[in-house]
Amino acid sequence: MAALLLTLSSVFLFLLVPVFSQVDEVFFPGFKGAGTNITLNGIAEIEKNGILQLTNQTSRLKGHAFYSSPFRFKNSSSGKAFSFSASFALVTVPVFFKLGGHGLAFTIATSKNLNGLPSQYLGLLNNSDGGNFSNRFFAVEFDTVQDFEFHDRNDNHVGIDLNSLVSNASETAAYYPDDSGVKKRDLNLSGGTPIMAWVDYDSAANLVSVTLSPSSTKPRKPLLTFPVDLSPIFEDYMYVGFSASTGLLASSHYILGWSFKINGPARALDLSSLPHLPGPKKQPTKLIIGVTVPVILITLSAIVLGIYLFRKIKNADIIEAWELEIGPHRYSYQELKKATRGFKDKELLGQGGFGRVYKGILPSSKTEVAVKRVSHDSKQGLREFVSEIASIGRLRHRNLVQLLGWCRRGGDLLLVYDYMANGSLDKYLFDRRETVLTWEQRFNIIKGVASALLYLHEGYEQVVLHRDVKASNVLLDDELNGRLGDFGLARLYEHGANPSTTRVVGTLGYLAPELPRTGRATTSSDVFAFGALMLEVVCGRRPIEPKALPEELILVDWVWDKYKEGRLLDAVDPKLNGEYDEAEVVTVLKLGLICSNDVPEGRPRMKQLVMYLEGEVELPESLRKPGGGNRNREGFDEFLFNSFASSSFGKMSASSYTEHRDTDGTHFASFNTNSPLSLLHARGETR
Repeated sequence: MAALLLTLSSVFLFLLVPVFSQVDEVFFPGFKGAGTNITLNGIAEIEKNGILQLTNQTSRLKGHAFYSSPFRFKNSSSGKAFSFSASFALVTVPVFFKLGGHGLAFTIATSKNLNGLPSQYLGLLNNSDGGNFSNRFFAVEFDTVQDFEFHDRNDNHVGIDLNSLVSNASETAAYYPDDSGVKKRDLNLSGGTPIMAWVDYDSAANLVSVTLSPSSTKPRKPLLTFPVDLSPIFEDYMYVGFSASTGLLASSHYILGWSFKINGPARALDLSSLPHLPGPKKQPTKLIIGVTVPVILITLSAIVLGIYLFRKIKNADIIEAWELEIGPHRYSYQELKKATRGFKDKELLGQGGFGRVYKGILPSSKTEVAVKRVSHDSKQGLREFVSEIASIGRLRHRNLVQLLGWCRRGGDLLLVYDYMANGSLDKYLFDRRETVLTWEQRFNIIKGVASALLYLHEGYEQVVLHRDVKASNVLLDDELNGRLGDFGLARLYEHGANPSTTRVVGTLGYLAPELPRTGRATTSSDVFAFGALMLEVVCGRRPIEPKALPEELILVDWVWDKYKEGRLLDAVDPKLNGEYDEAEVVTVLKLGLICSNDVPEGRPRMKQLVMYLEGEVELPESLRKPGGGNRNREGFDEFLFNSFASSSFGKMSASSYTEHRDTDGTHFASFNTNSPLSLLHARGETR
């Protein structure tokens, strides 16, 4: 009887152990008939022609496709990972030319039901488990968006990822066309054409290699190699497949064919025999012949009528040929007019020197947006400006307000941005509100803006100068995270100007002293403005208070006096009621003073500021008074004196000064100088 019970117990325990089928190879020259062999989730689907579509042109979604049965990846006795080989044909078709979103990844994971997020996470991870060893996945990403937080090299790269989306190795997408392996040719992952990819792991050599080619022939030299032992990462059984996602902009990601093999080379795929993406449908010949003449006559009549109406209607929504080549998305005027209910004052969010901002709801997607309407009096330089809009539209950072698109109608330019539900930072600092920002929220906002400026100065393919960093240009999202907005808009006012003069644009209290003299904006002048922003966030006061006592007129001087007296914490906003981290407050106040140095060379770079704010580097105990650059202040102090001598600024010369009053109550000033300047520097060279 005991023996019988023992036998039954053994059988019961055996039934509890998962049993996997011994699969060591798959071969899909197209996915028609794949049936239950492929597990799909998210928006992934197999089309009728046998193409595996991971994502479509819908924003912020993900798609997964995994082989239904797991593969055995490790030797049970030695614990050593097996070699494997994979080949597949991929195609990425973006909604907008050259603007992908976001990419796909060949993936080996412990589960075929991943709960990752879309956008930059590629459906693999979420924002809380990045870099966690327990993730246990291997991926080769084909990324078409440069994500600053993951240290991506560009927006067209291939990367090897181990348990994290920070690639262990990456290269710009390319291939070696000949056996010499010397000359490399670039590949465009978002080009809409098939690309063959091979992923190989040599268990004996502990080496992962990735190879690309636009043809079925595998180049002898791989694009990317990375020495690694995958044994600690792999479990005995793992699932193999693909993951893809879309972000604010979308791409359709396709897999035309897939081959995979454990302990051996994967079977070859022939691109010519794989299913193709459908092209435009052919019209029947008889129908074409029957309607050719009427269509030509109707078309010619429509063209003549269109030209007549085009010349008669003023301020028509004109689209020239060159504008069709510019990204990001170009909205129609009627679409934006409907979104803002005819630009009614009830939808007005604010107005300043550069135009009026309206809240809108796009009729097609019901997405909330902010529409900035700016007048442009001169046609000169319009094409150059729109080209810069295309460049700005490629900026992607979680602490930047995303530019979604634009529209031109006659002399008006309309820029469409993400809508920030909580408005601008200055309203929380200076207006009487029920909600008072805590110190944790303020410190998080400062670090977020610092991260955004670091990206603009050093993290993008060009150097981008913001030129108007201030509290009213820091917008707060649903979670009160700070996002820097309105970068590059001052460029509008340089079109049509006399080439021998440049209008230096900025806001009083944030202007670096050297700007009126040199007329040249630099990353250092952005740092000066950021220093003023840090002080006002801590102190709850504007950089210049016209109604304050003389000794409290200039915020940086007042804070410096408090520092000399050893009473630095007296400068903290009283609305905080003493609830703050003293060490963090002192750090921010000291950094504000350091950034306010009159000498540009005496100010830190944004990279250094981020390190200070993150606590990676300690600040010196004592500070030297910011200054020493008297030459920089020539004319600047006199300007401030003349400005505040009259509350209406009526004594200023119209030839040297133009006044705008922004919605935050501060005065916005532009100066005419003799040095050429552009708000956007191409890798440091002034245009």
